[in-house]
Amino acid sequence: MNHLPSESRPHERTFLGWPPAGSVWGRSTAAVREDVAALARTIGEYEPVVLLASPEDAADAGRACGAAAAVLPVPVDDLWLRDTGPVFVTGEDGGLRGVDFRFNGWGGKQEHARDGLVASRLLDHFGIPRVESPVVAEGGSLETDGAGTLLATESSLVNDNRNPGLTRDAVERALTALLGLRKVIWLEGVRGEDVTDCHVDALARFAGPATVLLSRPPADARPDVWTRVYERARTALEAATDADGRALEVIDLPEPDPAALGDRGPDFLGSYVNYYLAGGAGGSGGAVIVPRFGDRRADDEAAALLGALHPGREVRTVAVPTLAEGGGGIHCATQQQPAS
Repeated sequence: MNHLPSESRPHERTFLGWPPAGSVWGRSTAAVREDVAALARTIGEYEPVVLLASPEDAADAGRACGAAAAVLPVPVDDLWLRDTGPVFVTGEDGGLRGVDFRFNGWGGKQEHARDGLVASRLLDHFGIPRVESPVVAEGGSLETDGAGTLLATESSLVNDNRNPGLTRDAVERALTALLGLRKVIWLEGVRGEDVTDCHVDALARFAGPATVLLSRPPADARPDVWTRVYERARTALEAATDADGRALEVIDLPEPDPAALGDRGPDFLGSYVNYYLAGGAGGSGGAVIVPRFGDRRADDEAAALLGALHPGREVRTVAVPTLAEGGGGIHCATQQQPAS
């Protein structure tokens, strides 16, 4: 049986993507490339970074990131390696495999012909066996404690734009067999409000055994679709147990105050839950890479809380303003290969 390890385990490397010229980023391409380069330089202090870039962009990517990243010339449409890259599992023999979840542009919302091949091309380059998933999903829709429990939103996975005709039970059976799960905790999420149909990695994340961080809208936020997503997720998590039967400790991680951020577009993602764990190999404590949005109070509180929940790791905050404007974040842009 395969096993889906926790992100907190040591990594062999981190994968990032370099948005090409002529992509959906348009005039923001240069700015979002700066965000990606900042991530590469920060993560590169803790573990190897491999940056996937279309061949015509490889030289620019190499100059921007310098020694922080090795550039791999693989054609890409965008930068979201969490979703387009493989999800790595270990087999009963301890060997590494990469699950190709057959990325389809988040349910056909965008054309991603090259991104649909990223997982298979990356695995072929590194000689890692490929496992084709029977269900369509993205890495951002899967959150594990590494001990057999998965968090997921129904809105993203039990959706005809990815898995037409499949019930929740059918999707769960497929994921359980593929990833070696013992328990799936389903959150309702919401369809059609963002390109991902509410990926779990911007909503709820495991921060340790039976401990879940939940992205909470600002205290003075008016009731809307996202406050309802939060409230329903909290209700579900408070009633849930993990694969070992333990009740979950649910910890709110407040989002930044929009009033402290200035003008932000409709797709802006202000979720501190979308952080990334880097390093930890060779006895190093590694780091927790936390987004910085510009609300100093909220930024500091999020960094302090995440540092306390991940003792032994350095807390590194990175401003990713253009990534956030594009509806994603640090976790969305990264994908880890577990150390063997």
